[in-house]
Amino acid sequence: MTLEERVRRLEDRAELNDLVVAYFLASDGDDLATVGNSFTDTATFSTSGVLAGEGRDGIVAFIAAARDHMGLTIHTPHYAQFTFEGPDVAKGLVGAHLELVLGGVAVYGGVRYVDEYRRTADGWRIQTRDMRTINMAPWLEVGEAFASATPVRWPSAEPSPSDFPRKG
Repeated sequence: MTLEERVRRLEDRAELNDLVVAYFLASDGDDLATVGNSFTDTATFSTSGVLAGEGRDGIVAFIAAARDHMGLTIHTPHYAQFTFEGPDVAKGLVGAHLELVLGGVAVYGGVRYVDEYRRTADGWRIQTRDMRTINMAPWLEVGEAFASATPVRWPSAEPSPSDFPRKG
């Protein structure tokens, strides 16, 4: 790679990191315009492999409906790994903890966002996002859930295994 290409790659990584953080802050602040602007017009958003929203407007509608059942939320990204597949396409894995109030129940857990990004005329945007749950449980059950075979315990749902089970 040339020096110019290397500098461009570093700038791209910084812009992608800023995109990830802006999405989380916008989610916590109910800033649906910024949430929507994080995605391409043809983006998809899935949860554990199940399509939840398609297109920018569909994704915003999904997130707005989900936020109607939430109280205070804190999305905390811990790392973002980006792999470039070309000058305008990248994949990402974003690890985060979520603290959410869902239907009056405070929950805590870890997730990984499996992303694909595209460079648009307006900069980098999310093309596909699949939120995969590692663990999630009401605060008072986090330890018990995390140590079990079913560490995913969303309120009003049956306990289920992790999307990232330990191999071994």
